[in-house]
Order: sequence, then C-alpha cells, then structure tokens
Amino acid sequence: MNVKEDVRIVKPFLNAVQSVLSMMAMVEATPGKPYIKKDSQAVGDVTGIISLSGDRNGTISVTFSEACILRVVSGMLGEEITEMGAEIRDAVGELTNMISGQARQGLSALGTKFDGGIPSVIMGKNHTISHICKEPILAIPFSTACGAFTVEVSLE
Repeated sequence: MNVKEDVRIVKPFLNAVQSVLSMMAMVEATPGKPYIKKDSQAVGDVTGIISLSGDRNGTISVTFSEACILRVVSGMLGEEITEMGAEIRDAVGELTNMISGQARQGLSALGTKFDGGIPSVIMGKNHTISHICKEPILAIPFSTACGAFTVEVSLE
C-alpha cells in the first residue's frame, strides 16, 4: 500500500468501527493517527482476525485491551462481564465480522470488491498476529472511555 492508497482505505474502516461499536455496545470510539506497524506483537489482550479475498487478498484484525473489551461486551449483552471467557471470544469474533462487513461495503463503493472469511480469535497477553500477506500493515489506534483498541489492515 502506498500513502495515497492508505488514506483512501482508512475511511471505510474508521466508519465501520465507529458505527459497529456505537450501535452494538453504545461505545464511542475516537480514532488516532494511523501508522505502519513493523512487528507482529498484538497491542492488546484479545484479537479477532479475518481474511479477505477478491480483487485483492489480505487480512483485517481488531485487537482490544482487556478493560475495553469487557466494557464493550457488557454493553452488547446488557449485563456486566468481568472475566475474559467464552462470551468475550464469541463477541470479538462477531465484532470483527461486522466491522469487516461494513468496511468491505465501503471499499466496494470505492471500486474494490472483497469477500470475508470466517473470523478467528486469539486471546492472551503478549500474543502475536500473523497477517497472510507480506505487505505493510496499516494500524489504526482507537481510544474509548473504557480503554484502547487497534484495527490492523494488510492488503496485497
């Protein structure tokens, strides 16, 4: 991805993340400055990752801090969730799928068509994320009142 393309593809992801979290969990997410990520270390405690195929191939991941995802899932379920368990795993997979779907709709409007795979979820402190292509990884950090999360995009 080049800088001009980075700017073009960021907007559908920003819109998707903000829309999904607001609608599903009543959480307002504020984007930070996108950057090129140089390593595979996750910047959080739980990651949902989904493959993309179509006009281009790649992956999208969403990594949440524990505090953030506990609040998000509590908002989604309407009850307080205090432990990283099955509810968190399921919700992160669903959130990743929904963010991917909305972002793909936005990218389609720009002329790039994608199909999404089935999301996988990785839990645990200090885990790593392996994107399937060797292209640069565009990371978009977000902050919320309850913690941080990061969206990563890597497209051929």
